[in-house]
Amino acid sequence: MPSSDASASTEFILIRHGETAWNRELRFQGHADVPLNDIGHEQARRLGLRLAGETAQHLVSSDLMRAQQTAAPAALQLALPVVTSVSLREQHFGIVEGMRADEIQAQHPRAWEQWLEFREDHAMPEGESAREFHARIVAALGALAAEHRGRRVVVVTHGGVLDMVWRTARGLSLSGPRQSEIPNAGFNRIRMADPARPDAIEIVEWADTRHLADLPPQPTYDQHRHLAKD
Repeated sequence: MPSSDASASTEFILIRHGETAWNRELRFQGHADVPLNDIGHEQARRLGLRLAGETAQHLVSSDLMRAQQTAAPAALQLALPVVTSVSLREQHFGIVEGMRADEIQAQHPRAWEQWLEFREDHAMPEGESAREFHARIVAALGALAAEHRGRRVVVVTHGGVLDMVWRTARGLSLSGPRQSEIPNAGFNRIRMADPARPDAIEIVEWADTRHLADLPPQPTYDQHRHLAKD
């Protein structure tokens, strides 16, 4: 991980949105605009309380409903408006959005076989490849880092976005299944020391869920077992 001058770095608190019914059903959500379920709203409430102990100068959210609903309690605690960004959306899964893995396998068998190869240049039909997705996310975070240098920014987004951040920080390939834990409404902190190098990311905290203690277990997906992701 790169060393950095914290005073000149942009610090990001990255949050994956709270749980949705489609998370519970292990459906590919992508750009589909799915709201939080009751557990997701409680996760968002607790996340807001967790963030009450932080200071931040900017709060930005994916424009999708599940992210905006997760951001709302945090916005109240931080006394910040929620700025929305299309660039922070989840990876686009094209024609398979809303479907479970078994449904994709039955209805789009060739697309499913290619998906299981986890290649960075593969995309679901009418969707977005990992390489395209990664470029979008790195550009979005780089722009935020340049605009808010030396400040703390809260970003409410999606599991795939955090996966791109993790891979970038660890120098991992964009091919292959996820290797990091990315819970709904988890707390993650990173730093970018140089906006001109948004690929140079320092992970400070990752997947902190202490604020979610005693809530029901989260839906578990494992790409090694070919289940759907965010």
